[in-house]
Amino acid sequence: MIVKDEFLSRLRKIFDLNLYEVKVWTALLSRGTSTAGELSNISDVPRSRTYDILESLEKKGFIVMKLGKPIKFVALKPEEVVERVKKNLMQAAKDRSKRLETLKGDEVLSELNTLFTKGIKFVEPSDLSGSLRGRQNLYNHLDMMVRDAEKTITIITTAEGLNRKLEALLPSLEKCKKRGVKIRIAAPIDNNNIKVAKALKKVAEVKNLEKMKARFVVIDSNQLMFMLLDDEKFHPNYDIGIWINTEFFAQALEQLFDLAWKEMKAVK
Repeated sequence: MIVKDEFLSRLRKIFDLNLYEVKVWTALLSRGTSTAGELSNISDVPRSRTYDILESLEKKGFIVMKLGKPIKFVALKPEEVVERVKKNLMQAAKDRSKRLETLKGDEVLSELNTLFTKGIKFVEPSDLSGSLRGRQNLYNHLDMMVRDAEKTITIITTAEGLNRKLEALLPSLEKCKKRGVKIRIAAPIDNNNIKVAKALKKVAEVKNLEKMKARFVVIDSNQLMFMLLDDEKFHPNYDIGIWINTEFFAQALEQLFDLAWKEMKAVK
């Protein structure tokens, strides 16, 4: 059986399988039903690994073991596999979420916080910096920064970025608003995001950014994250952000923004 490497690579990413798993699975799909030995020969997977791989695929909902001798394995319809994998992922995520929730009152979390608190005392504020790759990672870190805000949040983004901010940050921004945190958001406003801009007005001052194209966030005038790439030209997976804990740079950038903020028009 010949299956292109590109196709196997796509299956690995989509279904989160390793190379042996996709080889055995596609081999079984091509046969409908087969023994472990036959699948080893077809897929070029070592016989010593084939049983482990088949057991793994069965647990993940890709195949079914047929009773009898010799033991055979039956392929499921791809549509059925998709549904089973979805259900398994949702259940696994639910179980992990429950376990993490129980940590809130557990001594394990207390010990972890103790370790972090002791360790952070030896770190210079300027050393608290790093780069983040992938838009999901960027927004996870941005959400953490927003949740920790005590006084001010300044967000400068693109037209499409404004739409993303509503979806990713609104719950945390609402909590900050209730705590009295001053929130300012600037972005180009057009017909595609005017509704989002008005929705964000519930938690922030929102103004139309016409003369500048930038993507950065300043928290409490000491934490800064700025994105290096144009979000219109690069895939989200390649987005890059730089996070810095620097009062000197953050305050300077915010002062420059204050001058531009006065010239911007508020969203009505």
